[in-house]
Amino acid sequence: MKLMASLSLATFPDASSSKIAANAVAVAKNIEATLHAVAVNVDIPDVSNALSSYLLDLPNKIREVEATSRKCGSVLLEAITKEAAHGGVTLTTQELTAAPARMGDVAANHSRYFDVCLVGWAPANQTARMIAEAILFGSGRPTLLIPDSTDVGVLGHVVIAWDASRVAARAVADAHAFLERASMITVVTVTDEKPLPGQDIGERLAQGLRTRGLVAEAASIQAGDRSIGTALQEHALKIGGDLLVMGGYGHSRVRDFVLGGATEGILADLRLPVLLSH
Repeated sequence: MKLMASLSLATFPDASSSKIAANAVAVAKNIEATLHAVAVNVDIPDVSNALSSYLLDLPNKIREVEATSRKCGSVLLEAITKEAAHGGVTLTTQELTAAPARMGDVAANHSRYFDVCLVGWAPANQTARMIAEAILFGSGRPTLLIPDSTDVGVLGHVVIAWDASRVAARAVADAHAFLERASMITVVTVTDEKPLPGQDIGERLAQGLRTRGLVAEAASIQAGDRSIGTALQEHALKIGGDLLVMGGYGHSRVRDFVLGGATEGILADLRLPVLLSH
């Protein structure tokens, strides 16, 4: 069965970086997936009245913002179309519209029809973060965050953050397409962050992966005075990891996301592609 990956693009007020075009195509190529790119354009309700129209010219300002959003979306979709053609990846594109406060919800609802969701990530892009959090907690699908600082190549070495929790187990299942194509898998357990259900949980998962014909080993690390997200990413990079797989902790209170510590640490300082699963 052919996998289907979706890519949600932010257009307003912070547009996704053009770097996501090459990276998204590279990820789709890694897992032999088709790619569906959607630009979420802003649609601002007209709440102007005669006075505001006269003093602030709101209708024209709204039209200008919407036009800028559509232009950003078109430019990004054009770049992805070129990259997909060059990389031999089957691509479909689409444009959606949403009010500013609902852009994340619209992206999450749309993402439910795909196997894995891709989001480009830049530290200061709050729109991308909003969309990523909405997809992670609202789509029911794994979300792959790709930092703009990264050139995605072959995702050969996959690192799994493992604490034997439900969300960690869900992440491993959701990462199946990446794991079965990996040349190496390292299961990493942080031993000084919280009580664990056993001392051999990492090796037990690694053994199960080896039984399935994969190349896997286990490692234990200590976070020390670092955040869990930092410790995991630093170790992944140290051992040559190309992709970090972990559970995404958190929940939504209306549209305010309350994140677990490890998830917040990853989102605050993303250093390599991270597949988060909730």
